[in-house]
Amino acid sequence: MFKATPNPPESGTDSQASLDAEKMKEAADRAFAHYFPPADEKRTKRRKYHLFAVAPDVDDPEAMLANASEDLMSISAIAANLADDVEGSRRSVALAISRLTDGVQLLVERVLDHHEAMAEGKV
Repeated sequence: MFKATPNPPESGTDSQASLDAEKMKEAADRAFAHYFPPADEKRTKRRKYHLFAVAPDVDDPEAMLANASEDLMSISAIAANLADDVEGSRRSVALAISRLTDGVQLLVERVLDHHEAMAEGKV
């Protein structure tokens, strides 16, 4: 019987197509390993490329809370200042951000006060 298309060439391990397929498989394996690391791999290894991080040797909760409080004050001031320059719904959003940060700052300040009271033995 005559075939209109010839049989595909037999591919050995030396053919260009098989080398390309092998390279593609290796690249796919590397990508898969990068985005889906094994469960037993430490989380810190996956997180080493974060742009910002708290230094691991900083263990002073009072200093961290004080910095968080100051950052929240800055965010609130920026949002309140922005609210003066815009109108309508954008003003409402800027004021909402300012009020939310004020509320979170109050929570942080309360934790700081409680921490100081515990350090002084008042609690």
